Amino acid sequence: MHSPTHLFFDVHIGRQKPESIINRETACPFCDKENLHDILAQDGPILLIKNKFPVLADALMTVLIETDTCEGELSIYPKEHLYRLFRFGIAKWLEMEQSGDYSSVLFFKNYGPLSGGSIYHPHMQIIGLHNMNYQERIFDEHFVGLPIADRSGVTLNLSTMPKVGFFEFNVVMNEAGNLPAFADYIQIVVHYLLNHFNRRLTSYNLFFYHIKGKIAAKIMPRFPTSPIFIGYSIPQVSNRLQDVADDIKRIYLGA
Repeated sequence: MHSPTHLFFDVHIGRQKPESIINRETACPFCDKENLHDILAQDGPILLIKNKFPVLADALMTVLIETDTCEGELSIYPKEHLYRLFRFGIAKWLEMEQSGDYSSVLFFKNYGPLSGGSIYHPHMQIIGLHNMNYQERIFDEHFVGLPIADRSGVTLNLSTMPKVGFFEFNVVMNEAGNLPAFADYIQIVVHYLLNHFNRRLTSYNLFFYHIKGKIAAKIMPRFPTSPIFIGYSIPQVSNRLQDVADDIKRIYLGA
């Protein structure tokens, strides 16, 4: 039996959310640590809290606050903090999965004004869906791609059958894989997107998946979405995949 096809979004709650990602004059609720409530877990400066604006029905929405201040950013985190963040986030995500309370659990990051996010402060979201299984909409082909790097069983590729279209970077490892390599490859891609990929790029999404004994991440640069995908659900793939793969190898991997 298939799960429901749509999530219900509460517009009235959504209108109450601060928009610091667009208006930097808006006070950041995540910097005001003294007034943060419903803290579920903590590891130093990293916090997991209940989302104050639960816009999705039939879901537990949580926010993973990555740093103490608005000035941090995943592409420039020191390695110690990067690994700490990924260990904490992945552990809490899998704990929610294993609780048995949810049909599936989403784990993702929005960055920039075109990403769908509203708060500028570095954060991710972990959302437990009571009645919907995201895995029914994810297929092996979404993680097939042009090889870029492989270290300790962790692979980085550029999708040849993208889920949405054009450039999608995949990082894949086994459940008990090398987390530092996994985090390093994600950081390389994010740094490349924000500094070398396209001078107009201001936004990206990072999505995590737990499927068939593997943990995968998909990093998508965000521009206005193609009308062909919006209207017809037809992804497009760029003819510059090899150029981009070679660029990353040259800049970051000494190849």
